[in-house]
Amino acid sequence: MGVEICTINAGKKGVTENLITEINSQLEKHGTVRVKMLRSFRNKERKELADEIASKVNGKLVNLKGFVMVFKRC
Repeated sequence: MGVEICTINAGKKGVTENLITEINSQLEKHGTVRVKMLRSFRNKERKELADEIASKVNGKLVNLKGFVMVFKRC
């Protein structure tokens, strides 16, 4: 049986408290979370955005490819 990864879609509002809360919740349950950003979300560079999310969720960015970020619990 493989590792279960939860996918969260982030919308045009970007990084909100609700998004951070959901990522934290899913990291607690699954340990790994994939966050997909809308292609229209261009307020920040993707790497900046991934680093911001990682710091807020006490997680570690393990992969960033296109508009998909993968985080693991530290």
